[in-house]
Amino acid sequence: MEFSRKIKEKIEDGTFREMWRETKWMSKYIRTYRAAVLIHILLGVLGTAMSLVSSLAMSKLIDVVTGYRTGEIWSAAAFMAGMLIGSVTMQAAASRIAAIINIRVQNGIQAEMYDRMLRTDWQALREFRSGDLINRLNGDVNTVASGVTGFLPSFVSGSVQFFGSLIIILCFDPVMALIALIGAPVYVLSSRMLVRKMREYNKRMKDIGSQVMSFHEDSFRNVTAVKSFGITDGFNKRMLSMQASYRTAMLDYNKFSLVAGFVMGIIGLLISAGCFGWGVYRLWTNAISYGVMTMFLQLTNMLRSSFSSLISLVPTAISVTTSAGRLMAVVELPEEEGARERADIPADCSVELNDVTFTYKDGETVLENISFEAKSGERVALTGASGEGKTTIVRLILGLVKPDSGTAMLCGEGRMLTLSASTRHAFAYVPQGNTVFVGTVAENLRMVKPEATDDEIKTALRLACADEFTEKLPEGINSAVGELGSGFSEGQSQRIAVARALLQDAPVLILDEATSALDEVTEKNMLDNIKACGRVKTCIIITHRPATAAICEKQYRLDGARLTEVG
Repeated sequence: MEFSRKIKEKIEDGTFREMWRETKWMSKYIRTYRAAVLIHILLGVLGTAMSLVSSLAMSKLIDVVTGYRTGEIWSAAAFMAGMLIGSVTMQAAASRIAAIINIRVQNGIQAEMYDRMLRTDWQALREFRSGDLINRLNGDVNTVASGVTGFLPSFVSGSVQFFGSLIIILCFDPVMALIALIGAPVYVLSSRMLVRKMREYNKRMKDIGSQVMSFHEDSFRNVTAVKSFGITDGFNKRMLSMQASYRTAMLDYNKFSLVAGFVMGIIGLLISAGCFGWGVYRLWTNAISYGVMTMFLQLTNMLRSSFSSLISLVPTAISVTTSAGRLMAVVELPEEEGARERADIPADCSVELNDVTFTYKDGETVLENISFEAKSGERVALTGASGEGKTTIVRLILGLVKPDSGTAMLCGEGRMLTLSASTRHAFAYVPQGNTVFVGTVAENLRMVKPEATDDEIKTALRLACADEFTEKLPEGINSAVGELGSGFSEGQSQRIAVARALLQDAPVLILDEATSALDEVTEKNMLDNIKACGRVKTCIIITHRPATAAICEKQYRLDGARLTEVG
C-alpha cells in the first residue's frame, strides 16, 4: 500500500507524466533513425549472446581439463575462443555503428532546432538569453542524441544479458538464481524513490550551466567595454560567484549520487558474497564441478552488472528527458507568421502603417494610434529621441512584431500585403550597431546574394563609399573581417553593412542609425549614391541628424508614443 501511495504521488505531482511527454517527443527521432538503431540493437544482442555462450564453453573446457567430463580439449578451447572473439567483434561493431548514428542524429536534431529558433516568434524568443539558447543547441541536443541512439540498445542488451544469465543459472541451480535476485526489489524501490530528486538536480545543473554560458558570451562580446570601464575585477567576482553556485549544485548532486551508489554497492557486495558462499558450499559437497562453479561466478557477475546497468539507465533517462524538456520549451514557442512563406512582392511598393497601436509584453505602450507612409521613390526620415520607439516601427515594418490595433501593410500594383515574415525579403535592413560577421569582406556581402560576382560586390562597396578603404586592403574584398568587425573602424563596418544591403537589390532600404559613425560629407555622398543608383525604390532612414533628415522628401517625428509628420 505504501509503495502504491508513493507511485500515485509521483504521478500526481507530474514527474512521470512530464517524463512520458518528453519521451514521446524523442520517439519521433527514434522512428526516423529506426533502421540504424535496429542494427545497433542486433549487434549488441549478438555480442551479449556470444558472451553468454562463452561462459558455457568455459565451463565445459574446465571440466574436460579437470577430468570431470570427457571431450576434446582443443575443440572446446577453440569454441570458447571463437565466442569470446565474436563477442568482442560484435561490441566493437556496435560501438562504431553507435558513433555513426549518434553524429547523424545529433546533426539532424541540431539543424532542426537551429532552424526552429531562427523562425520562432521574435518576442517569444526574447525570453531566452542567447547563451542559454547556445547551451540548449549544443549540450542538450548532444544529450538527447545520445539518448536516442544509445538508450534503447543499452536497455535491450542489458535485458538480454540479465535474463540470459538468469535462465542459465536457473537451469543449473535455482537457489543460486534466487540469491542473485535478492537485491532486485531493493534496487527497483530505490530507483523509483530517487527519480524526482535526480531530475531536480539535473534541471538545476543545466540551468546554472546556461547562466554561466550566457555570462561568458556577454563578457567576451563586450570585452572592450569591460576593459574600458575598468570593471574587470567586478566581472571576475561575478564569475567566481557563478562558479560557486555551480560548484554547490555539482557537489550536492555528487554527494547524493555517491550515497546512493554506496548503498547499492554494499547490497551488490552482499549478494556477490552470498552467491560465492553458496557456490563454494555446492562445490564442497560435490554437487557441482569446478567448471560449473566458474560459470556460476561469471554468470552471477554478469547478472549483477547487467542489472546495475539497467538501474543506471534511470539517471540517464532523467538526464535525457530533462534535456528533451529544455528543447521542447523552445520548440513549443510559436513560429512567426509567414516564416516558411515568400510573398510575391510588387516591383514598386509603399509601406503604410495606419492607426497602429503597439504594446510590448511588459505592458508598456510604445506606439499609440500612429500612421506612417513611405511611397515608392521617396526617402523618408524618422526622427525622435532615443528610446521613443523608432526601432519598434522598424520591427513592425519587418514583421517581427504585430500591431495591437491598426494595420501594417505593403502596398503596390493594386495589392495590399500584411507585413510579416513572408514580406521581409522586400526590405534590405541595416540595423544600428556592428552587424558584420567573421569571414571576408566578400563573404559578408554574399550572405544576402551567394551568386554575386566580384564586380557586383565592388559596385555595392563603391555605392556605400567603402571602396576607398577596401581597395587598399592586402587582399582586397577577400581580406579577413574579425569578430565584431575587428580590424575595421565603426564607420568602415557600417559602410560594409550598407554595401551588403544594397547588393540585396530589395525595393525598400531601411537604415536604422546606420550612418551614425560617418562624417556628414561621407554620409551625404553615400545617400546620394543610393538615390542615383536606381536599385532602391524607397529608403527609410532613422536618424538623429537634422542634416540627414533635411535631404529626405518626407519627415516624421516620434514624440512619446505619438508620430507626427514634419512640415
